[in-house]
Amino acid sequence: MALALLFPGQGSQSVGMGAALADAFASAREVFAEVDEALGQQLSVLMREGPEDQLTLTENAQPALMAVSVAAIRALKAEFGVNVTRAGFVAGHSLGEYSALAATGAVSPSDTARLLKLRGQAMQRAVPVGQGAMASLIGPKTDLALAEAAAQAGSEVGVCVVANDNNQGNVVISGEKAAVDRAIEAAKALGARAIPLNVSAPFHCPLMQPAAAEMAAALASAAIHAPAVPLVANVTARPESDPETIRHLLVEQVTGRVRWRESMEWLAREGGVTRFVEVGSGKVLTGMARRIAPEAESLALNTPEELEAFARSL
Repeated sequence: MALALLFPGQGSQSVGMGAALADAFASAREVFAEVDEALGQQLSVLMREGPEDQLTLTENAQPALMAVSVAAIRALKAEFGVNVTRAGFVAGHSLGEYSALAATGAVSPSDTARLLKLRGQAMQRAVPVGQGAMASLIGPKTDLALAEAAAQAGSEVGVCVVANDNNQGNVVISGEKAAVDRAIEAAKALGARAIPLNVSAPFHCPLMQPAAAEMAAALASAAIHAPAVPLVANVTARPESDPETIRHLLVEQVTGRVRWRESMEWLAREGGVTRFVEVGSGKVLTGMARRIAPEAESLALNTPEELEAFARSL
């Protein structure tokens, strides 16, 4: 049974995330302590106690989600003897790509936390609040072609592109607010529902170029090794293991499209994956996996009990 480990992106955070893992496993507590020290802040306390508005800030949510994912991976190995190399592939949604790299030993958790803190801050700096927007286009008629047509209509008044091709029925657009508003109207006319997203910046669009430049400078000096398991990258939807290629793709990812549907389709068809396991906080990717590859098994590992059950199933 070919296995792929999936790592969630922003939006999966919640107050209390990782608390059960920390209470149950010393190995998980070590990860949270390592991240706290790297950032010089008590992120683990914010994760456990909130307040939610502080946890939701991009610069906090990104390293927090990574920490929970890595804590789960480390607990799997330390407590149940399950190594990440049991998987054939890893993939992460947007910031989850960093979690995947930390989980596979390509980047240390400390370095990953610092990179994600900077990534969140750089994304926020790139576009003044209120000037950018994102919207989710949903419904049975929603596909990439519809979303691209809507984004094209929006681009007549400003920057507007497809940011996340999540799955059939769920595509996200991003750009300047006026352009996204125009695209929303176009999408509705084409038969989709459109929901403006409560985000602090227009991620994965050309407006993020200043953030990409900041990340390029930071990643240039970051220690990146070959991951123990190939990473199916967001911007190529293909497996990558070369450190320099990964370094380049992490920069490109800031402004580029998250090709999640294509990544999952590649894993199921070309990669032969029959079991998708989401590691960390929430179950967003599990739901997407079931829609994209319904013939495969999909499950999420959020709790100590779920980790134990998964280990026993191998």
